[in-house]
Amino acid sequence: MKAVEPIIVIDLFEPLLGHLLGLLSRLDEQDWGRATPCQEWTVKDVALHLLGDDIGLLSRGRDKETTSLLPPGPDLVSRINAQNQLWVEAARRMSPRLLCDLLEHTGHQVIDYFRSLSLMEMNGVVSWAGPDPAPVWFDLAREYTERWHHQQHIREGVGQPGLTEATFLTPVLDTFGRALPWTFRAVEAAEGTAVALHVMGDAGNQWFLVRQEGKWSLFTEHASAPMTVVTMKQEMAWRLFTKGMAKEQAMEDASIEGNKAFAEVLFEAVAILA
Repeated sequence: MKAVEPIIVIDLFEPLLGHLLGLLSRLDEQDWGRATPCQEWTVKDVALHLLGDDIGLLSRGRDKETTSLLPPGPDLVSRINAQNQLWVEAARRMSPRLLCDLLEHTGHQVIDYFRSLSLMEMNGVVSWAGPDPAPVWFDLAREYTERWHHQQHIREGVGQPGLTEATFLTPVLDTFGRALPWTFRAVEAAEGTAVALHVMGDAGNQWFLVRQEGKWSLFTEHASAPMTVVTMKQEMAWRLFTKGMAKEQAMEDASIEGNKAFAEVLFEAVAILA
């Protein structure tokens, strides 16, 4: 067996930002108001959300500003959604030109901040992968997927091709795959039971969930035959993990071999919060 390895994306933030700024600079007034797959947000709203993410990250992470933290409450997702919506509604008066200028300014500051961090340090939690402390590289990989998939929303809104070449999409799918052990946390199975996910495409890969010592662990290679094999296209995979495709539709379009009960759980995997 071969365990999954760290996902190092530090060098991808700059080209990803460059693609975003290049795309936004070409939009006309009508484009900014186009609908996107992101709830009821327009292209401009999604761009404003990305700016809000930058400002929050720099304030909380780099500058240690505690007043930007979420208020207490039982439902984290609802609180995040409410905070995001409040920011977007307040910032809509901003012009597209100013928005682009600010995204360039904050984007480069975020990249500089990320480069100042120690990637192997245990410093935080990636909540959709479980409550345990997460290494910095994993938190940065999560930040990368956030920026990548919201740029996909903008690109879909204006009818532009997505950044789906392997350079950009492979680390997205690899990061999303880390949600699987937490997704299966309540599933009991015999020691050594394996469930395989094969993602087809230039950016695809395969992962094996294996039951070991009372918990599920993730591998990229496994010698024994899995109890369940799920095969899907890379386009379907990233949409499923980001709530962009319903579980029922995904199960209909994917190939499922073996124990369907394990597949039912796999299609519940989510790698975003809000």
